[in-house]
Amino acid sequence: MQRKGALVEWLSDSLWASVSPRPNGGGATAPSSCSPPSSPSQTESEISRQSLLFVQLSKKVVDLDELRKLASEGIPDGAGIRSTVWKLLLGYLPMDRQSWREELEKRRTQYMAFKNEFLLENTSEVSRSVEEASKSVDEIVNNSSESLERSNIALGEHPLSLGQSSIWNQFFQDSEMIEQIDRDVKRTHPDMNFFCGDSSLALSNQDSLRNVLIIFAKLNPGLRYVQGMNEILAPLLYVFRSDPDVTNADWAEADSFFCFVELLSGFRDNFCQKLDNSAVGIRSTLDKLSQLLKLHDPEVWHHLVVKTEVNPQFYAFRWITLLLTHEFNLADTLHIWDVLLSDPHGPQETLLRVCCAMVILARKRILSGDFTSNVKLLQNYPPTSISHLLYVANKLRV
Repeated sequence: MQRKGALVEWLSDSLWASVSPRPNGGGATAPSSCSPPSSPSQTESEISRQSLLFVQLSKKVVDLDELRKLASEGIPDGAGIRSTVWKLLLGYLPMDRQSWREELEKRRTQYMAFKNEFLLENTSEVSRSVEEASKSVDEIVNNSSESLERSNIALGEHPLSLGQSSIWNQFFQDSEMIEQIDRDVKRTHPDMNFFCGDSSLALSNQDSLRNVLIIFAKLNPGLRYVQGMNEILAPLLYVFRSDPDVTNADWAEADSFFCFVELLSGFRDNFCQKLDNSAVGIRSTLDKLSQLLKLHDPEVWHHLVVKTEVNPQFYAFRWITLLLTHEFNLADTLHIWDVLLSDPHGPQETLLRVCCAMVILARKRILSGDFTSNVKLLQNYPPTSISHLLYVANKLRV
């Protein structure tokens, strides 16, 4: 029996010999199987898995447990399989196939209502209110023959008012938030023509990212928009807009919104600064990662945390909050997300295992490194075999 904390046998010395270079460009490639590097032909495995997924998606009622099992091994690209499977795994589509059309129509109609309320009607209403407030202030100033008293201007109409009900305060907050979203959207996957550039495709996708993030912020005033949410939304939009079904591709923005809400519901505490030091905040999550590393590789944990004082806050904050979207190219990210979304207990625990596996796989370089080199290594994670990474992460199940 493998002793807890001992270095496991499957962590071979030749680990870094099989690394996959990061492609520079655009489209995602088919993910490899979540299995040891010595697995059979990936092509045969993918064809078989694709067939089994088609069988599941063709059933009158999809077997969620079986779907999760198949998806956790990696969803082959093509035929819109990943798009449909992710919608099922995130609870956006019901398991009953006969309900899909009705559910999609209802959700997409609801999204259009959100869009009209928060992007069209709301924008013009706020602008109109600000314009009227400006005119009101000007009239008071112009018509006053005496010195202007502060009490003559309604609190909500005063440009310097910080009250929650102030039109001006709402206007300035919304403007600042939208400017931040615009900046982040333009920085999303700058190496991909799908998101970046002046093409009609890129501009359309940027608009979709922007719309979804603004609507989410408006519907969640306690959280609003937090920098990095664009990175979590991007894989969803990419997968749904790449659906070969034209109707589904056209409605990718609406579908992305609801799946983004579902996905973020399990991670939103990581974005809430007020909860940082609580039992559900990001620091607690980082502590769990540290304990997981200590359990499975105490030597690496001791060298990092005790000897070189490299705590998870230095490298894993971004890993966790952005769901590893910054550490790997999009093709690899999609494969990792197949596994995250397939966990019946939610993606958080699987994410921590993947993060822990990332540290363990770099153990040779970590053990020979100091504070500076290790921080640099983990903040700029080197290319690796995603299949092997997920295999190791699966072995870390307690």
